[in-house]
Amino acid sequence: MAESPADLTKTYDAVVVGSGAAGGMAAHVLTTHGMKVLLLEAGKKLPIENELRSMEWPYDNPHRGELPPDRHSLTFNEYTIRRPPYGPGFEKSKHLHSYIGDSDYVKNIVVDERENPFTGTNYAWVRARCLGGKTNIWGRLSLRLSDYDFKAKDRDGFGENWPISYSDIAPYYDKVDLYLGITGVKENLPHLPDSIFQRPTKLNCAEVTLRDGLRKMGRVLTQYRAGVTTDGLKHNKYRSRCYGRGACERKGGCDIHAAFDSPTGLIYPAMDTGNLTLRTNAVVREVVVDPQTGKASGVHFIDSDTKKDYTVKAKVVIVAASTLESARLLLLSKSRLYPNGLANSSGHVGHNFCEHVMGPGVAGRAKNLVGKPPTLDDGRPGGFYLPRFRNLAEKNPNFIRGYGFEGGSGSVMFPHGTDTHGFGASFKEEVRKNQGAYIGMGAFGEVLARYENYVDLDPVVKDKWGIPSLRFHYKFGDNEHKMAADMKETAQEMFEAAGFEIMNVHDRVLTEGWSIHELGTARMGSDPKTSVLNQFQQSHDVRNLFVVDGSAFVNASCQNPTWTIMSLCWRSCDYLADQFGKGNL
Repeated sequence: MAESPADLTKTYDAVVVGSGAAGGMAAHVLTTHGMKVLLLEAGKKLPIENELRSMEWPYDNPHRGELPPDRHSLTFNEYTIRRPPYGPGFEKSKHLHSYIGDSDYVKNIVVDERENPFTGTNYAWVRARCLGGKTNIWGRLSLRLSDYDFKAKDRDGFGENWPISYSDIAPYYDKVDLYLGITGVKENLPHLPDSIFQRPTKLNCAEVTLRDGLRKMGRVLTQYRAGVTTDGLKHNKYRSRCYGRGACERKGGCDIHAAFDSPTGLIYPAMDTGNLTLRTNAVVREVVVDPQTGKASGVHFIDSDTKKDYTVKAKVVIVAASTLESARLLLLSKSRLYPNGLANSSGHVGHNFCEHVMGPGVAGRAKNLVGKPPTLDDGRPGGFYLPRFRNLAEKNPNFIRGYGFEGGSGSVMFPHGTDTHGFGASFKEEVRKNQGAYIGMGAFGEVLARYENYVDLDPVVKDKWGIPSLRFHYKFGDNEHKMAADMKETAQEMFEAAGFEIMNVHDRVLTEGWSIHELGTARMGSDPKTSVLNQFQQSHDVRNLFVVDGSAFVNASCQNPTWTIMSLCWRSCDYLADQFGKGNL
């Protein structure tokens, strides 16, 4: 898909900052309504199939799929001990990446940490500056929220309710399901609403054993609900259906585009309308406002290669740069009218920052599967999902909210879970004999949205383009640590109930940020004094400014956020287009 050059002398109907799940969805919806849209992406348009190479065997890669020797990927200990993690000590490494950038297939998708510094408390910040952003490498789990999440304050008294209910967003979840494709099985759970599913993937033997064991405990295990089309999409020529061809275990997306990614799922179809212009290598540093009206008039950006400055005008500005980068952009956009940053009269921009806590989990072995023939499990987009069961009908005395588990079993290209020692033929035989018998799962728990967890701008440190860096003031609290202790206990309890041999119980809480599910820095609400956006993700302060990514979340729930981000964005952009047509923006 070739880019047509952006005309920076014209005034676009809308400019969208960011090309990930939210930015791509905004481009899709607005161009469908006939609006002329400019989409700005800070990074390059990568030849993504050449990056992912999911059919490449490890022995055909010069580094067996690992990073070249001039690159380094940060480890857990480097995040927890080093301040900052990208600081001195890696002089031999020309490029430095986040923990997710630890393979040859992802190295050009994630950013160079030295070029994009951040300060403050420890945080494992994963960023992908390229067309499509993190949708090129996301985990694919696609879950809906429910009124257990939207109205959580009514249940436990903490935080704020969302200004919407499930009934408001349900039609847009349906739209996303049908337009992008999702696989799964209906379970009729009130706290995890079902989607409009395509053909599900199958559970393997160990996963069925765990499902049956949990059923006796009144808990549900279901197939991984993946944002993947298994039946195909007749309306999209850029995507293919999933045929389980392998390499889904790699952190590297899907180069046949069965799994959703923003370019093939949203941006390229939007460009086919003739209403979308794409400008890559555009690092936005400020939303520009009209000093007379106080409305947004466009954005100021820097070419990432030439470092030249440009300004583009638009009637509406849509910020979709990802939760933390969007907060950074709003804070950067100071002016005489908005001295504390754009859309920040409430003082809540950057605050109420939340995500998911990870780490606790369990690994086990189904002894009846030892020595059985291997199965092809590396071609599945996921294994299983175990939905929340805490604080639903009964209240836990130690913590509020809940958590779920993701997991899987079976045979993959590089056997994992095998704690086998040795070498030679006998070692290989032991690995082969056991690899299909291992099963594991890890938890994702809700981090409470608290005002005191926030980000702001560092007064000294700047990035490669001279833009002030983000500074973190963020730590897991008592509720998260008590929840993590319960995750560990219940994980072991459930594996024992299923009859598995326990191999390892994980109790270490991973560094803040490990989930890559940042949310809440510009939350929506009905009260402009305690929120940044209204229910349509429209700024309370600036009526032609919308922030349509995870920033708008009021709480994190414990479900993965991507499907909700896109559903909210679709709803907001329908509203935006209607108001634009009426001349109200």
